[in-house]
Amino acid sequence: MNVAPATTRAQWRVVDIVVASVIAVASGVIFWAWNAGYGFVSLAFVAFPPASAFLSGMWLFPAVLGALIIRKPGAALYCELLAAIISALLGSQWGLGVLISGAIQGLGAELIFAAFRYRRWNLPVALLAGFMTGIFGGIGEAYLMGYFAEYTEAMKLFHVVATGISGLIIAGLLTWLATRALAKTGALGALTSRSAHLESPWGRA
Repeated sequence: MNVAPATTRAQWRVVDIVVASVIAVASGVIFWAWNAGYGFVSLAFVAFPPASAFLSGMWLFPAVLGALIIRKPGAALYCELLAAIISALLGSQWGLGVLISGAIQGLGAELIFAAFRYRRWNLPVALLAGFMTGIFGGIGEAYLMGYFAEYTEAMKLFHVVATGISGLIIAGLLTWLATRALAKTGALGALTSRSAHLESPWGRA
């Protein structure tokens, strides 16, 4: 178990801001690269376009990764939104709409970590945060922003669920594994997550 005092959990330090910004900027570059190739990759789903949502986790991972590494209130939203901003600045086919998407997706993960009072960073919480990031993102795209006007209601619901599943796997499971791997190398030595590789996957930490 690794539970820090409330004041420690809430207070951002300079190193937290720097590392969170590096995560977000690097993620924004990945977004840009993924955006560039997405049109080609999505051809695999031309028979049923909503199934392309299973790839959406590539736009969701900064929220959970940032939160698991920084372990401060607001980290999920900060990393996801800043990554979206970087993506937009580099050039995105979705224009400034990615900023709205980034805020919605980041909020999905942020609410999960807040629900556990920023005390638990284990695998179940990471999976739930990844899933909720996807659900929020899918709802934002299909309903709030109306990206898929040509979809039937059933197709929109499929999109939302598929985005949630993608978020669970890519933004949840893979970022949790990545955090543990980084901690094991000692790269997180200045952060609260420096012992992530020693924490129980299922415990309170």
